[in-house]
Amino acid sequence: MPGRCAIGESVSRAMNWDIEAPNVVTEARFRELVESGYSAEILCQESAHKKGPSYYGVWIMRVVSDDGVEKLLVTARTRTTYNDIKIREFKTITGVVSFLLGIGFAHADVPLEEGQRTTHKLAASDEVGSK
Repeated sequence: MPGRCAIGESVSRAMNWDIEAPNVVTEARFRELVESGYSAEILCQESAHKKGPSYYGVWIMRVVSDDGVEKLLVTARTRTTYNDIKIREFKTITGVVSFLLGIGFAHADVPLEEGQRTTHKLAASDEVGSK
């Protein structure tokens, strides 16, 4: 088609996450949803084990609305990853805690055994303290 570049359009076209990947969110959207009332849920995928001074394992996160809509936290899409969507995994307890503090939580309850999960919801006092 004259005057049109299909490759350029597909590269520059912004993805509509709610339509193309409705059950996943990037960190920025995760933060917005938590601030709007969604709960942050931490799921332990691999039990924590101590190595040196730190605890390692595998944790993933998702946001959950009051009516049960779940959205999994994924990494940001980049050219080097060919825009693949990948679940964001946290490999240390320190990483989980740092992420939660960065969102504005005043505390962190991290599940330590595979299959366990914990839920966090921002309180009005958490939101004020994070600003």
